[in-house]
Amino acid sequence: MMNQRPPMTGQRNMPFDGPAKGVGDNFMANAGSFPPHQGPSNAMANGPQQVQMNGVSSQQDPNRYHPGYYQQPKQPLSPKAGDQFQGSLMQQPSQRLSPSPHQPINSSPTPPDQQKQQFPPVSQHQQPPKPGELSQQQQPQSRPGLPPQQQQPQRPGGFPYQQTPSQPGGPSPYQQPQRPGMPPQPLRPMAPTQGQQPPRPGGGNPAQRYPPLPQGHTSGHQHQQMTQQMSNLNITSSQSQPSSSQQANLGSWPPQPSTTQVPFGGTPTTAPQPSYLGSQMQQPTNRPPGPPTMPSMPPMTQPGFPPQTSSGAPPMGGMTQPPMGRHNATQMQPMPGSYPGPQVSMSGPSFSGSGSAGLTSLSGPTLSQAAPPSGSSGAGMSHSALHSGRRMYPGHAPSQSPVQNQPSGGTTGMASHTGQSMYPGAPTMGGMPPTGPGQHGMGHPTPMNAPMQQQRRIDPDQMPSPIQVMKDDNDAFKDSPYLTSTRGRTPPLVTSNFVVQDDGNCSPRFMRSTMYNIPCNKDLLQASSIPLATVITPFAEPGPSEPSLRIMDYSPTGPVRCNRCKAYMNPFVQFVDGGRRFMCNICSYSSEVPAEYFCHLDHQGMRLDVYERPELHLGSYEFVATKDYCKDQKMPGAPAYVFMIDVSYQSMQCGMVRMLMKELKEVLDVLPKEHGQEASSVRVGFVTYSNHLHFYNVKGNLAQPQMMVVSDIEDVFVPLVDGFLVSPQEARTVIDSLLVQIPLMFGETRETETVLGPVIQAGMEALKAAGISGKLFVFHSSLPISEAPGKLKNREDRKLLGSEKEKAILTPQNTFYEKLAKDCVANGVGVDLFLFPNAYIDVATIGSVATLTGGQIYRYSYFKEATHGEQFRGDLKRNLERNVGFDAVMRLRCSTGLRPVDFWGNCYMNNTTDVELAVIDPHKAIAIEIKHDDKLPEEGQAYFQCALLYTSVSGQRRLRIHNLAFSTCTQLSDLFRCCEMDTFVNVASKQGAIREVYTSTPKAIRENLMNQCAQILACYRRNCASPSSAGQLILPECMKLLPLYTNCILKNDILLGGSEMSSDDRSWLMRTVMSMDQAASVPYFYPRLFALHDLKEESSGLPAVIRCSADRMSENGVYLLENGISLFLWIGLQVDPNWLHQVFGVQTIGQVDIEMTSLPVLDNPLSTRLNEIIRLIQNQRQHYLKLTVVRQRDKLEGWFKHFLVEDKGVNPVAHSYVDFLCQMHKEIRNLMN
Repeated sequence: MMNQRPPMTGQRNMPFDGPAKGVGDNFMANAGSFPPHQGPSNAMANGPQQVQMNGVSSQQDPNRYHPGYYQQPKQPLSPKAGDQFQGSLMQQPSQRLSPSPHQPINSSPTPPDQQKQQFPPVSQHQQPPKPGELSQQQQPQSRPGLPPQQQQPQRPGGFPYQQTPSQPGGPSPYQQPQRPGMPPQPLRPMAPTQGQQPPRPGGGNPAQRYPPLPQGHTSGHQHQQMTQQMSNLNITSSQSQPSSSQQANLGSWPPQPSTTQVPFGGTPTTAPQPSYLGSQMQQPTNRPPGPPTMPSMPPMTQPGFPPQTSSGAPPMGGMTQPPMGRHNATQMQPMPGSYPGPQVSMSGPSFSGSGSAGLTSLSGPTLSQAAPPSGSSGAGMSHSALHSGRRMYPGHAPSQSPVQNQPSGGTTGMASHTGQSMYPGAPTMGGMPPTGPGQHGMGHPTPMNAPMQQQRRIDPDQMPSPIQVMKDDNDAFKDSPYLTSTRGRTPPLVTSNFVVQDDGNCSPRFMRSTMYNIPCNKDLLQASSIPLATVITPFAEPGPSEPSLRIMDYSPTGPVRCNRCKAYMNPFVQFVDGGRRFMCNICSYSSEVPAEYFCHLDHQGMRLDVYERPELHLGSYEFVATKDYCKDQKMPGAPAYVFMIDVSYQSMQCGMVRMLMKELKEVLDVLPKEHGQEASSVRVGFVTYSNHLHFYNVKGNLAQPQMMVVSDIEDVFVPLVDGFLVSPQEARTVIDSLLVQIPLMFGETRETETVLGPVIQAGMEALKAAGISGKLFVFHSSLPISEAPGKLKNREDRKLLGSEKEKAILTPQNTFYEKLAKDCVANGVGVDLFLFPNAYIDVATIGSVATLTGGQIYRYSYFKEATHGEQFRGDLKRNLERNVGFDAVMRLRCSTGLRPVDFWGNCYMNNTTDVELAVIDPHKAIAIEIKHDDKLPEEGQAYFQCALLYTSVSGQRRLRIHNLAFSTCTQLSDLFRCCEMDTFVNVASKQGAIREVYTSTPKAIRENLMNQCAQILACYRRNCASPSSAGQLILPECMKLLPLYTNCILKNDILLGGSEMSSDDRSWLMRTVMSMDQAASVPYFYPRLFALHDLKEESSGLPAVIRCSADRMSENGVYLLENGISLFLWIGLQVDPNWLHQVFGVQTIGQVDIEMTSLPVLDNPLSTRLNEIIRLIQNQRQHYLKLTVVRQRDKLEGWFKHFLVEDKGVNPVAHSYVDFLCQMHKEIRNLMN
């Protein structure tokens, strides 16, 4: 899977002294589905061959496997009441009862008569209802030991957190979200306004009292004591323009004498650090002109201005206001005593060259609230009020609307505390009960009821959204082409639809870098903690409206190169001495221009033929190689494909052989060919095997194919050369006859033991004897346990996955297949494995032969034609028809002062510079880390040149060149301004995750990735952000999604996959991700989620993508999720029956066939539109995606929810996006301190 680098053995004597071999394949097979038990076939074989039966191997029960590449995840445990960190930031349900965001909200004060009706006078035996309580007449029946619950109308269950008969105790959509295992929280009425008598401490009906408050919060008696101890906390993300900045206040925290600290990854311990609880997110608001002034309320103040007072109330002493938010900024008001949640704000670095970067200037009046005093709850604002643009006033209900109209996820009826004075005897804040007998108080922390914790959570809408980032980037490049020579900015994201215009730099489809301003020295790079790396996809396909690469033939002399570093002619060389010499941009050496290449210069020093030669004005191009670039000074022949088919008992019984023979008749017509060729030049050969090998002579002049058996598998040999590799066009009749006879000849076989090593070795020897390169297609079904080279033993132990000993089963059990792969690479032979296992097959060991040769692995667990047939057919066809390069060598040259030091991908390294692959296709990518070995010139340029030497499908030896120029920088602010997240995600998953699995422990890997994320953001905060509160988390604009993508990697199965999946599943995923390019890795770690229930039939293309969270889904919706490996169609229980009828032809959701792997094609516009969407998605991916239909509350729903990466996973370390962002905030604060 990864490059294998032996000790330095010296430079290979390559004639071209340059390009290096290869790149890894990122193809992958879809997860298998849940198969029924396979039984032996009763079909009789009419073939002439009789094979002695050695006994049928015992079949393991297939029902123990999950339909996916891992089993059904366990249901999450109910969090404990004291689990403040993980349980506090619950996701809000998607259904809300708040008015429309565009509906006007009445924010006028409540008349006194209405106030008296809401809060009856206090009597001797009854106190007025506390905020959040109901009157005694309204109090519903409560369960013993639980606080009273608000009676709500019953509604059908939904997704998620909704009450149904199958989910007893779940809240309805009219209730506020509840944490599992926590008592429900009733909706609270609005806080009393001025003139109403406050409740007495300890008063009220004892049956209506709240449960005790948790530690870390104080009672109402401590308001004045803790007023001075508040600090405002925010998360800030950086932008370059003020108009695009965002700021969201995630909360404030009062340091308390007896609060708790939640250590990183641990349990709370006594410390002056507050515990982490949820916060209420506030939306940006607009202050209407001339708002009415509330009596007894001081207006809001801004730092730097004298406090302003209003008649009726003096300004509250000791209570400071946070800075006014910028225009369109967002602020989140925290809950007191909670962890100081960060405030998100995007700002750009200062480009003045001073080395510091500050937040963009604040503009426009926005709502700014001071933190409420200790012991009180933060003032929550209803979403309707926030979206209406009306200003909120302290002691004033958001809209004076009935309580039941408040949003279910917010803090309803809570008063805002901006500038609110606290008087003796003032009412406690909503949701906080007064101190009384039997309750904590008098300076001691009081527990807080669980529903309050989730009500005060952070609104994920205010976190940096990948969907919004992708949309903005796509809008920026959809109307005009991207000019590759643009400096000082990052290229379009891989998720954007853009057209590339090559004007000197190569297309970002071929090469991308983690940064586009390269530091001049290694100290600056190390301080940033960002790896300098490039991900190269040298064989990538151009866009639909982009031209193919130009091919130049400079035979017999070959292309012009630098005499010192051997770099190839490119647009960045400088011609001097009247055009007789050129200065190399890589090493600055002056070389003489060959006489046949000479041309005069114009007055600007440019050649007169600059636009006549592609290598002088384009970033990517190709040269025809001469004999000096070929082995043994001999031009290669056309490559060949050899199909090696397992015909053992298991392969025959599952139907794989029969289906493969049928499909090969069709796919042989789509073999790759050069542009302009009428027919493909690729030749084909066939081998079948079980515990012996059978070669077939399919020469075109034969009447019937001839079979030759090789029984000596200890020392295999090729029994024939002439007639083994043939052109499909010339020998089509004989080939078709063979494909018909193979299922008949082996239909009655009882051979259960198979070999694999001798099979691959024999195929390699056949191609070597023919003197050509090629690829082996191996269709294999079981663990090779037969007595032969490459024999393996069953070592499956799922319990080791996720433990410190997991590398024992994720590393190869011997080196046989690695050595075999090296021999294949030396002979230009690639291997693709198509696996059809019913049990353990040891992908970790046999997969090496595919990954080291640049091939790929497909898996179809418990293969069944009805379930996997369409997927297998699509994968085979796409593999055979795509353009492929053979016997490839790739080398990356960098400017003086830089050098490549490490390589990741499906490739083999024979030395420290050349990347070797037997085959390379458009989806293989190689990641290369680059380090400094000297200083770069300040305010200068740095250059990369990638040279790929390969053999085309027509047998022509070629050189493909990609050039990329960068600016250099001396300031961290310039570095952070031009970082590219898509490449960073790809590099981090390969360097920091997959490679470390073989040498480190899962815990250490997670800590390293989180530490890297924290170090990067802390560096930006320390060196590029303007001075601000310690509670602010500054996120660079280009890297504001860094916490999200880091969390997605940490939660992914390549790291977190435990005993719920097999070791084969885990090994296959790791090897698949290792070969991915950015276009595949980004959607893999953050899947795409589409809503299909509200499609417009007249629209075209893909629908809009929504965020990957259960909060974005509803029970009456239908959603399509894909990550490049899996494709799900989730159907809610309350979906429109008319929609079901148009798409599936049924009336109820129970009639939907969940075994289908593709949608039926019906004669209506909706069915046509949905099939078009799925077809568009499948065409964007490198292999065929098998559709999995999931109905709400089906067993497979847990598998589907696993891919909702913004939500909390079932694993305790699988944090939600909000939780992880706040955890990063704590880590950064620790680094800053």
